[in-house]
Amino acid sequence: MSEQETEGRKKTGHVLSIIQNLYRQQSLSMLFILIIMWFVLAFLSPYFFTINNIFEITLQSAVIALIAAGESFVIFSGGIDLSVGSVFAFAAIVGGLALQSTGSIFLTIVAAILAGLFAGFCNGLAIIKLKIPPFVATLGMMGIARGLALILCNGVPIYGLPAGYTWIGQGRVAGIVPVPTLIVIFFFTIMFFVLRNTRFGRFTYAIGSNTEATRLSGINISSVILGIYMISGAFASIAAVIESARLGTMQPAAGNGYELLAIGSVFIGGASIFGGEGNIFASLIGALLVTTIRNGLNILGVSAFYQYVVNGLIIIFAVAADQIRRSK
Repeated sequence: MSEQETEGRKKTGHVLSIIQNLYRQQSLSMLFILIIMWFVLAFLSPYFFTINNIFEITLQSAVIALIAAGESFVIFSGGIDLSVGSVFAFAAIVGGLALQSTGSIFLTIVAAILAGLFAGFCNGLAIIKLKIPPFVATLGMMGIARGLALILCNGVPIYGLPAGYTWIGQGRVAGIVPVPTLIVIFFFTIMFFVLRNTRFGRFTYAIGSNTEATRLSGINISSVILGIYMISGAFASIAAVIESARLGTMQPAAGNGYELLAIGSVFIGGASIFGGEGNIFASLIGALLVTTIRNGLNILGVSAFYQYVVNGLIIIFAVAADQIRRSK
């Protein structure tokens, strides 16, 4: 074999090695798919790849992305939170009632976040004290939180939100960048730091990797799990504040199906269904991917009914890719 052929094989092997490493990192794969999808949709419609529409995608992604941020902590720890959609509605209504009682925007936001923290606390308590599996505990909270949202407002939406509050969801910085987009960047940056540079973040991954080994290491697993589910509830309530501000109303029926979109975003971002691995910015990519599909299908005039089918297929594809990646 000549020296040139040997050198050529080495280069080919190096390229294949790079491709394999990219494949193993599903977050990079999904980012690549997102970019390709943007170019395809731009080719199919001249209205897609515009500054206004790109920022509109980030605006539409904000709510799901924030819920996915909290869900990321849960899934990284090997759990699941099915209640976030209902907690979303519960927090919005609690905030709305606080607004009606006090007229204070600050107290409205605080009340909504406290409602989410309380729901997350109850989820964590049921898991660590009653030993109820996360799937069952959060499934129960799904019904409880939705019922409380309807009971508190008698099923009647809350309208008449002040301009200062709606600016949170409708405002734009410099007339271009949506306020919710900046809020998402802010919180994702903080949570990335928490997961990568704090003991709480390392314990979250450790619990997902091997709960028993983590317990034997002397880590207080109960307090970490409680904190994880409270974070999930808090982010659901922050998302509720943004959506209610954007729409100008607090709806007891809001958030229906959001838990599936958030969970799907985390899995699409490369998180393992078994816990112990994942990247919170990858969850953001997953949320952008889900929203891009919905936005693109709307622009192309595709029926909204097909969006459910596409989102379901993407979730299955993401989990299947994770399984194949693990087997190799």
